[in-house]
Amino acid sequence: MIIKAFVILWIGWLLSLQSVLATGKTTLVLGYVELEKDPRYKEERLYAGIEFKPRGRPWLGAEVALRESRIVGRALGVKFRLEKVSGKNNEELAAAINRLHEVQNIGFFLMDTPVETLVAVTEATINKPLLLFNVSESADELRGIQCKPHLMHTIPSYAMLADGLAQYLLTKRWKNILLLRGVLSSDNALAKAFSRSAKKFGLKITAEKEFILSNNPRQRDRNNITLLTTHKSDVVLLVDTDGEFGRYVPFQTVHPRPIVGTEGLVASAWHWAWERHGAPQLNQRFVKRAKRKMLDSDWAAWAAVKVVVESVLRTKSTDFGKISDYLKSEGLNLDAYKGVPASFRSWDNQLRQPILLHTHNAVVELAPLKGFLHQTQNLDTLGITAEVSECLLKN
Repeated sequence: MIIKAFVILWIGWLLSLQSVLATGKTTLVLGYVELEKDPRYKEERLYAGIEFKPRGRPWLGAEVALRESRIVGRALGVKFRLEKVSGKNNEELAAAINRLHEVQNIGFFLMDTPVETLVAVTEATINKPLLLFNVSESADELRGIQCKPHLMHTIPSYAMLADGLAQYLLTKRWKNILLLRGVLSSDNALAKAFSRSAKKFGLKITAEKEFILSNNPRQRDRNNITLLTTHKSDVVLLVDTDGEFGRYVPFQTVHPRPIVGTEGLVASAWHWAWERHGAPQLNQRFVKRAKRKMLDSDWAAWAAVKVVVESVLRTKSTDFGKISDYLKSEGLNLDAYKGVPASFRSWDNQLRQPILLHTHNAVVELAPLKGFLHQTQNLDTLGITAEVSECLLKN
């Protein structure tokens, strides 16, 4: 009887919304922007046909979210649609966004571009009534010195990922860390985030060593796992965003130590093995559409679309101003399929969300872990807080 009553109320509510919006069919178009020949997706990087860090374009995550929104759309009298554009460089992408905004009045764009491109395009569109959703770059600078009022982030920052892992290390009392990092700019950025997290949670990086991919025997102190791991520690923190060197590190260290970071225990926005809060159903829908498993950026693109749809539902409007005001407010409570409602932080436009800590085939923990508390919002134990942020947006 309770379930029946709830269904009746739900249908009645949707019908009331329909009466508000559905005097005629309204179409709300979301843009999707990607860089042609994006170096992050180059297949030439594969070694012997082995894909170390599987990556697929997150467009399919956005498509899944769009399909999920059909029932709500029909009830509201709103048709949600995606418009994909690509460009060879920053200028082409900025021009495409401006053109779509002026011709089709598109105000929301999902951005799947590298950091440098995202910074340039965001700067080029800063005076437009737009919102750009970063769905694939975790660089902290985008939430710090490079932040902009119209740049939102559904993919978690490096700081959030590092804090989630640091909380786990602290609960295990693995306080002494050997940090191994690569030479890429992304390696340096992630290593910097881990160093900040270690200080934040009272962990100690007792040694930090840089590795390189090389067969040169004169560089064996930087390419030989045995020589790199002679230092005693409680845990080895590996930072290899490319993945080619890191795959050899587990079970090759001098001392038998757990591996965390980009191998072993990994912090992510999403993982196909997450089995709670409706996640298996979402994973199944994605696999059916994409013919592969859901990745972080896929989930972030899915979340960006759902944020807009949820805001349309709650405001009963397709007006850009009303939607953007609502999704930036504390009133947003997005069901992110992680057990805790997600919302955007006012100081850097980062989506608050739990972080999954997982191995290659199992989710071990969900951060923030039990016992890690914040005075206003426990999700803010993950990432940069307002007090130390270099951004401090005024929405």
